[in-house]
Amino acid sequence: MASLALALVVTGAPAEAKPSTSDRNGNTTSVARTSDGRAITSEAVAKEVAAFWTPERMAKAVDLDFARPARATESSHRAPKPDGPVGAVAPVKPSIASGDDIRVQLNESQTVGKVYFTTPTGGLASCSASTVASGKRRLVVTAGHCVHQGRGGTWYSNWQFVPRYRNGVRPFGTFVAYNLTTRTAWASNSNLDEDMGIAIMNNGGIYGAKVVETVGGNGLRWNYGYNVYVTALGYPSNLGGGESQYFCQGNTWHAGGQQIRMYCNMTYGSSGGPWLQEYNDQTGYGYINSVVSHGDNPGNGQFDGPYFDNDIKSLYDYAESISPA
Repeated sequence: MASLALALVVTGAPAEAKPSTSDRNGNTTSVARTSDGRAITSEAVAKEVAAFWTPERMAKAVDLDFARPARATESSHRAPKPDGPVGAVAPVKPSIASGDDIRVQLNESQTVGKVYFTTPTGGLASCSASTVASGKRRLVVTAGHCVHQGRGGTWYSNWQFVPRYRNGVRPFGTFVAYNLTTRTAWASNSNLDEDMGIAIMNNGGIYGAKVVETVGGNGLRWNYGYNVYVTALGYPSNLGGGESQYFCQGNTWHAGGQQIRMYCNMTYGSSGGPWLQEYNDQTGYGYINSVVSHGDNPGNGQFDGPYFDNDIKSLYDYAESISPA
């Protein structure tokens, strides 16, 4: 991916590798940081990051590609092996009633948004993501490679989520990450089976509130099998230049390892976008069952996502446990 020059949030020397904390269940996290290494754990720094992402910088952000990484791995077994009983978290509506006439288009969700972040070399990049319901109302689900570079790499910085971004308009404002989490197997070994990420967000947006309070949150499902019907949403650069949401719908199938595959012509920029079961285009909610992980370069009409088994439930519980109240 091309590296673009940019000013840091505060001018200074490049930050050292950002420290990670891992648990015994295979999850790893880091405090979200600015490009110069400061923790984004205060309202003041979060506002500084939001101000950093001017319309000009957002327009220059390069859609993070999702070609299969050369050094990526996957589990050795090829047969579908759900590893436990099915489980689910129900969607939730926003708790803040908007007084604005924010119209939703067909198959466009207010829970899905565009992600912006800076790379260790100073580049501006983007992905897709979506909110998920939880008790603390702060979680955003994306791909692991949209929060961390994978094996030999580090965490991204200046991480920001813009729900239902459309052609430069931010109807709900912006939310800046407080913590970034992924599976340790992704961060340490670029394991595509574990290409999952969850960001814990600071208060923000047009109301200065939590992200799920503002736009609601999708549900989450795990161990539902490899063959399900989903709606995939994201911001692909090959359709609309990454400036608005697009969707694909269809059945998934086993793609090898612990991964699922579907037909879809969305390419770069849709990385991290949700695959939603029972998506309702009137409410904008569904149950996240995977996220866009990778495909053939530049896209052959299919893409893959990690199979959501007990590992996503573990990451979800982990992110919720370290989230501020």
